[in-house]
Amino acid sequence: MKESADPAPIRPLPQEIRGFLHYPGWLTAAEQAALRDDLRAVVAQAPLFSPVTPSGKAMSVRMTSAGRFGWVSDRRGYRYSATHPDGQPWPAIPARVLDIWNAVAGTARSPECCLINFYDDQAKMGLHQDRDETDFTQPVVSISLGDDALFRVGNLTRGGATQSVWLRSGDVLVMGGDARLRYHGIDRIAPGTSPLLPRGGRINLTLRVVS
Repeated sequence: MKESADPAPIRPLPQEIRGFLHYPGWLTAAEQAALRDDLRAVVAQAPLFSPVTPSGKAMSVRMTSAGRFGWVSDRRGYRYSATHPDGQPWPAIPARVLDIWNAVAGTARSPECCLINFYDDQAKMGLHQDRDETDFTQPVVSISLGDDALFRVGNLTRGGATQSVWLRSGDVLVMGGDARLRYHGIDRIAPGTSPLLPRGGRINLTLRVVS
């Protein structure tokens, strides 16, 4: 008798955070491990690099990208580029990543950029808007892997009260609709909260339609 295939995982319902949709535990442990291995192949082709802000300040995250475009930051400004800083084209976005986008993004368009940020235990990301894209009707989808991160959501303008939530390995977040341009950032990483990355740290993927 032929064994039946493993049942599809039960996906969580979203929790709303100031208009963002948070899907806690979207990815199973096995799915997280498979995605981690996919990203290792991407990084082998497009190594992580350390960006600087236009003012010359070093950012605490390291990054790379996959897709038609990659996001870069240096003295010339924040922008999308068709090539890695080493001059090579970016690798393709892994199919598993595209599957997540197709499941939660709610748009017929495909992402053109998968920004890959690596946070060590000292890295953080200040409150910012994702506004280097052309069409703000298209969502941004965020995928968390590795150690927990304290995610803070602000307002459509700087200042005012904020709300924070811990993002854990396997969580997915959709930033869209009226909340697409809310300020958001990562205040800190909680070391040792996930076994996914043997040396610790957090990987965050953000999927975006660029043009």
